[in-house]
Amino acid sequence: MLETFEQKALDYYGEVIINKYLLHEAGFGARAIPTYVGEWILSNFVQDGELTGESRDRIAAFLGKYLPSKGQKDEIKNRLLKMETVQLLDDFSVSVNLKSGQRLLRVPLLDLNDANIGEPIVDANPLLVSSGVWGIGSLFYVPPDGPSERGQVWMREFKPFQVSTVDVEYFKACRQHFTFDEWLDLMVSSIGFNPRSQTLAQKMILITRIIPLAESRVNLVELAPKGTGKSFVYDNLSRYGRVIAGGKISPAVLFHNLASQTPGLITRYDVIVLDEVQSISGDSTGELIAGLKVYLESGRFSRGNTMGTSEAGFVMLGNITLDERHQPVYADEGLFREIPNFLQETAFIDRIHGLIAGWEMGRVTKDTPSHSMGFKGDFFSEILHVLRRDAHYSEFVTQGMHLVNCNDLRDRKAITRLATGYLKLLFPDMQPTEEEFREHCVRPAVALRQRVRDELHKLDPEYVEVSIGVG
Repeated sequence: MLETFEQKALDYYGEVIINKYLLHEAGFGARAIPTYVGEWILSNFVQDGELTGESRDRIAAFLGKYLPSKGQKDEIKNRLLKMETVQLLDDFSVSVNLKSGQRLLRVPLLDLNDANIGEPIVDANPLLVSSGVWGIGSLFYVPPDGPSERGQVWMREFKPFQVSTVDVEYFKACRQHFTFDEWLDLMVSSIGFNPRSQTLAQKMILITRIIPLAESRVNLVELAPKGTGKSFVYDNLSRYGRVIAGGKISPAVLFHNLASQTPGLITRYDVIVLDEVQSISGDSTGELIAGLKVYLESGRFSRGNTMGTSEAGFVMLGNITLDERHQPVYADEGLFREIPNFLQETAFIDRIHGLIAGWEMGRVTKDTPSHSMGFKGDFFSEILHVLRRDAHYSEFVTQGMHLVNCNDLRDRKAITRLATGYLKLLFPDMQPTEEEFREHCVRPAVALRQRVRDELHKLDPEYVEVSIGVG
């Protein structure tokens, strides 16, 4: 039997609602595809929300045809060499090299970074040159003309996996039919988590994770033990997020590559996520941290003679140690002491808007994935992307928020952005009561920024203790 929020979701949103648990029953197995792609496939093969034997067979046939395993890479290349047209489901993207005047197609499944693509396909799918697009591409091979020439792989056709348009006004208007608890459960389920297995505090943490996808230039840190699902939402919910897992990051990758004259990741995504931040190393020159400080403060960056701006948010995810009470071991000394030294600078941390208490989340178990109805991933990610551009929410927050003991400009700016994100996600129709706005938008935003201020004081007494209140 459906819960109330599920029935309302079906009644008011219909075809953009899906049973989120179907993905776990559909036999995708270890296929390396994000959730929103899997749900797109499901929506094309599942009838009336039921996964029948026929549906399973059709899905298996589809995956077998378009999504071979990585181990079949050379088999596919051999088919191309034999002049066959090969259709692949992959995360295609395009880089533009101004020096050579080429558009280079990236085909991850084949480990190709220099395939070719025609201008009409790129013009019809502009996301190829920004965030990349999952879809089915038809590839063919052009053999070399002579011994000094190279063979080329070309894309002939491309069918993207993405919702074409979203009616964001209808999305907002239907919010009025849900109570706060019903809407919160729908949001949590849409993210992919089971609302029945989460406390209210845990549900709000899950909502907080996606604020940077709905509100521009929000900078967050989440610290938690391993296995709490910190990076799941960024890997699976939206094509507008990019996760960098561990290793070395460079100013060229993040901001601008001077050698190839190609823009960095912050110009191509809504949010950049540094996962396993404790294992990330910076550059020896200090250019990365200096550039990040400027960017996190102003949204501007520069490298060489290149200057630019971006609206991308920035999220750092780190593993920390907990004691027997399930509290951070270094709570008194400072939580940031477990992240790399180059990220411990107080001037850098002060530019972080909020610290998520990820240690309050439980470990991921068999009961963690959603068993309920929720928005389809491609639809939901597009809604969040569109909401980023709506300035009305920020005006609502600025006029309705009353803070006490908050004179610091960075504190106020951080809380405003976070509260705006909560408003977009929890009250997209902008119709909360005064109490709802205060309790579900402003107080959580204040708590996130208060943790940052507390940690700054632990690291440097020059940051005086401040207790920010809500009027």
